[in-house]
Amino acid sequence: MKNAYGKLGLLLAVLALVAMLGGCAATATAIRYKDLDVQTKMSATIFLEPVAPHQRTIFIQIRNTSDKPFFIEQEVAAAIAARGYQIVFDPNQAHYVLQANILAVGRTDQSALESATGLGYGGVLAGATAGALLGHATGHSAWAGAAIGGLAMGAAEVVAGSATQVVWYAAITDIQISERTRAAVSEQFSSTLRQGTAQTYQQQRSAKMTDVMKYQTRISSSARKVNLEFGEAEPYLRQGLVQAISGLF
Repeated sequence: MKNAYGKLGLLLAVLALVAMLGGCAATATAIRYKDLDVQTKMSATIFLEPVAPHQRTIFIQIRNTSDKPFFIEQEVAAAIAARGYQIVFDPNQAHYVLQANILAVGRTDQSALESATGLGYGGVLAGATAGALLGHATGHSAWAGAAIGGLAMGAAEVVAGSATQVVWYAAITDIQISERTRAAVSEQFSSTLRQGTAQTYQQQRSAKMTDVMKYQTRISSSARKVNLEFGEAEPYLRQGLVQAISGLF
């Protein structure tokens, strides 16, 4: 009986220690990430040639293929217009054509965000990256003790994980800018099409001459904070994307 009480006492003591350490970790995390941190990054820099005032015309088309009602076209247009550009509604009358696609908006983690940004324009959000961006990726702090093992880890996650999670939200956007030029530009296209579910593929290639130069990049806007909610992060994600896109002109 004494042996049983001794083991129970040891277990309670270890759990108390785990709870204390978890509480300390949670407090440290809460203090370190208490302020909202917003960052906007670009996978590649775009330099546009300066043009005369009469050439500062632009056609804007921004699509949203994410699962969130996240629309920024009007805000981007207003920001670019404030820089002295005329917004036109016929791409054939524009010196610049700005096209953007908002690929994903949602909760993520740091590694998934860095991977998505690093892939650059057209990079497929697949596997762990897509799961983290479109799902509910979370980060947990855990304390592993040699005596209790999994039990200690579970207790620490409850204390230091659920109560004070560092939450990331991000918006990933692909950008293409077309600029009219006096020089002739040769464009070549190559694509591989899969035929049904069989291991059969069709190759397509085409080429043409044009007077348009194209530039591509990917922009990620992210927000990070302890227990961050999407409603708090959303306006900052919008602001970051609008500032980054309009800043290209």
